Amino acid sequence: MNAAQTEQSSLFASRNLTMLVDFYELTMANGFLENGLGDVTACFDLFFRKVPDNGGYAIMAGLEQAIEYLKNLHFTDSDISYLREKHIFSEAFLDYLANFEFTCDVWAIPEGTPIFPHEPLLTVRGPAMQAQFIETMLLLTINHQSLIATKANRIVRAADGRPVMEFGSRRAQGSDGALYGARAAYIAGAAGTACAICDREFGVPALGTMAHSWVQLFPTELDAFRAYAKVYPDACTLLVDTFHVLKSGVPNAITVFKELKAAGHTPQGIRIDSGDIAYLSKKARIMLDEAGLPEVKIVASNSLDEYIIRDLLVQGAQIDSFGVGERLVTSRSEPVFGGVYKLAAAGSKEAPDVLTPRIKLSENASKITNPGFKTPWRLFDRETGMAIADVITLADETIDDTQPYVIFDPEFTYKRKTLTNFRAVKLHVPVFEKGRCVYESPAIETIRAYCKEQLDAIWDEVKRFENPHAYYVDLSEPLWKLKREMLDRYFAE
Repeated sequence: MNAAQTEQSSLFASRNLTMLVDFYELTMANGFLENGLGDVTACFDLFFRKVPDNGGYAIMAGLEQAIEYLKNLHFTDSDISYLREKHIFSEAFLDYLANFEFTCDVWAIPEGTPIFPHEPLLTVRGPAMQAQFIETMLLLTINHQSLIATKANRIVRAADGRPVMEFGSRRAQGSDGALYGARAAYIAGAAGTACAICDREFGVPALGTMAHSWVQLFPTELDAFRAYAKVYPDACTLLVDTFHVLKSGVPNAITVFKELKAAGHTPQGIRIDSGDIAYLSKKARIMLDEAGLPEVKIVASNSLDEYIIRDLLVQGAQIDSFGVGERLVTSRSEPVFGGVYKLAAAGSKEAPDVLTPRIKLSENASKITNPGFKTPWRLFDRETGMAIADVITLADETIDDTQPYVIFDPEFTYKRKTLTNFRAVKLHVPVFEKGRCVYESPAIETIRAYCKEQLDAIWDEVKRFENPHAYYVDLSEPLWKLKREMLDRYFAE
């Protein structure tokens, strides 16, 4: 564990979030115990049904925080007192919580992995009482960071190689939204963040220039620019739209940049935060180049998202990097990642540890769950290295990639394809074994590099913004037959 992760562990340890649950998770846990189901093994899957913004893929994020939460599970005396005062919980249940020890097994898809609807991102197997009441925090953590990572990567791709800085702390939904949103954005490819605590906690580079108030506090704009350049001569990026970008902002910046160069320093850039950014950036580029300052970069900010950035570049905007705030850190266009946590298998009073598949039915076909204790796989073409499809199998199945393998669309089973010359990779990694953490979260730079590598293996057609190609998440034939048999049996009744 690196220094930043050690600091993060202490941050979580200082906040006991065990009681961050939906109240019904506690009432159900109490009910399980009262009905003799406390020690029955249950298996839950965490998955999502739809990619935000009608996109073709999402990005897994938040696992490190989910792990820290599970490692720190314990009920305090004040927690027990609060629950006792509700007068609905048995003393046996309260005693269980007072002596609580997490004993579940957990598997998860690593952070930074491209993910798709209906595949289990995280699977929990253990006593039903435990596996049930951790639902809320697991969903909160994975839903939030996966949402922001997904949005951030869309914005990064729209920038087409130009750095994107996360500038959204002041518009985030609370302090955790700012901190973990910046973390997720960096995993997905953002160059850094304006959030200083995210640099301290996670090592995400803290970036920033100045506010309009800096310029307004000095007698003139030129005085403000000179004062900033004096303090930061080798990191001088000037905000040029406090008064008028082309009449005063850029000319005054040019004056200061020439003075910096004469003193042996290298000016960095200007930032435009309002107005017609395409037009202003093109005019500013001409002015800077004519002044002998081709090395000076132009940064754009002001309520940007992937669509505005794409349009700016199509219009020939002369922008070298982007600062993106509220529409990234809140995923304003679609601010909910619809992850759910559903029972997939469970034991019984008679055989507590023998898992029997369970299914949830619905009049909405997309809400019918995949039953059983399962494992997701990703199949790659050995020649191109590109991902072909994901396959969800029963946990005791193995995909032998030395033999031809038939995949089919679970909705249209006649659409079969026989794969040869492919590589099968199990997506789940073990995270907890009987409550003991067996997974070490990688450094954030490692996760970020892994995310880019994995996204490079996803076809561009899947990653386009409008009408993306559907990436298939297929069911193995044994799993499909199990689901079909359960559906036939229930509907026959």
